[in-house]
Amino acid sequence: MGVSVDVHQVYKYPFEQVVASFLRKYPNPMDKNVLSVKITEEKRDESTGVIYRKRIAICQNVVPEILRKKSTLVILCWKKVSILKVPNIQLEEESWLNPRERNMAIRSHCLTWTQYASMKEESVFRESMENPNWTEFIQRGRISITGAGFLNCILETFASTFLRQGAQKGIRIMEMLLKEQCGAPVAE
Repeated sequence: MGVSVDVHQVYKYPFEQVVASFLRKYPNPMDKNVLSVKITEEKRDESTGVIYRKRIAICQNVVPEILRKKSTLVILCWKKVSILKVPNIQLEEESWLNPRERNMAIRSHCLTWTQYASMKEESVFRESMENPNWTEFIQRGRISITGAGFLNCILETFASTFLRQGAQKGIRIMEMLLKEQCGAPVAE
């Protein structure tokens, strides 16, 4: 089955500044769960100017700690799916930055727990149609749990809340970084 979360945000900063902040976003003290980010591939298509990047993020596994604060049923779900006990989670992100058209497409997915769950995100940064000095961010995340039998639905409900909170936290971090690195937002 699976659950999806959609996010839409307009950053009142030019595209180039938003993308630069996004690419420098992690690791940072505002989110200590992202331990490291490594670029594993980067290339530029000379004919189109598109820059392709593949990055791997290593994140602390916060699921067991979060689940300890939840209901007994959720804790039982966690104990049933022992794979959640891994110390770190690896996420792979691929991005295609097109500076000429002022857009960047991003696809990411979890490399950990693939036999139990699938987590994918697709995002776009693009020049805002409302104001060319602003940047739109559109993201769709999807999580499907497959390895927990009848507990799949319960874990997916929890995962959708976790995904939504993570997306909102990412937006807050971006806003703070943009303000620190670029100053006040661009007015209308």
